Amino acid sequence: MAPGAFDADLHCHSHVSDGILAPAEVVRRAHAAGVRLHALTDHDELAGIPEAAAEARRLGMAFVAGVEISVSWGGETIHVVGLRVDPHKPTLIEGLARTRAGRDARAREMGAQLERAGVPDAYAGALKHVGNPALISRTHFARHIVDSGICADVSEVFRHYLSEGRPGFVPHRWAALGEAVGWIRGAGGVAILAHPGRYRLDEGRLWALMDEFRQAGGEGIEVVSGSHTPDQYRRFAGHAREFGFLASRGSDFHAPGESRVDFGGLPPLPDSVVPVWRDWPEAATVARSRRDGRLQTEPATGQDTA
Repeated sequence: MAPGAFDADLHCHSHVSDGILAPAEVVRRAHAAGVRLHALTDHDELAGIPEAAAEARRLGMAFVAGVEISVSWGGETIHVVGLRVDPHKPTLIEGLARTRAGRDARAREMGAQLERAGVPDAYAGALKHVGNPALISRTHFARHIVDSGICADVSEVFRHYLSEGRPGFVPHRWAALGEAVGWIRGAGGVAILAHPGRYRLDEGRLWALMDEFRQAGGEGIEVVSGSHTPDQYRRFAGHAREFGFLASRGSDFHAPGESRVDFGGLPPLPDSVVPVWRDWPEAATVARSRRDGRLQTEPATGQDTA
């Protein structure tokens, strides 16, 4: 990190969605790795926020409430991260509940297809890895398949079983892009396009996605992500400048040894972009504590996320 900078990680998951660790464990791991501004962003779920916020307060760590919403756009599943959301807003809560609906039926069909492809006890096995039954996902099936010895790791499972055209892939209709952005903004949050380098979009379709996202009220994109390469850091910094987006940064941590990048492993944002946290009181608290030459030892100011 450059002098005066600090480690902000604004994208990660707990066992409330498809992570492995409890929300408090996620916060402790992030803090131990040097993260000083943190957001928990479970998929389509806010239930881990109170526990994570309480642990962040105990550690004197700046924390904001977040969520990652699944969106259907142009035949692809896109993810939109909401940061500094009010987790008590009924519109956001109800929208996420609608988004979660149908996951179990989809999972049962995935299980049936995988069993026909030679994966034993696919649905029951996936459930053993689920912390929140309402959020059973492809990742839970992947962990079961790894445990069964069929594949060496989660990435191999996705390549052979869980990607489009493979025997365990079952599509699902998620929220519309404008809906997800509206829920986030209605809850006082900032909508961020997550890991844009992951999507199977050519440059023209990616440009169209970012343009529609901006018109819907989206304010930022992840520039430095655990899903991006160094070349993509530069590429999406350019897109952030082109569209006037704020830039976000997050590891997309799910589990020790499973995630591509662990907490503390990302480079800083490029100097050419504007950090999404630039005007946040939580970031000001971290910066002030660093100027004073000490680690932050008091709760962050700003919204109460408990």
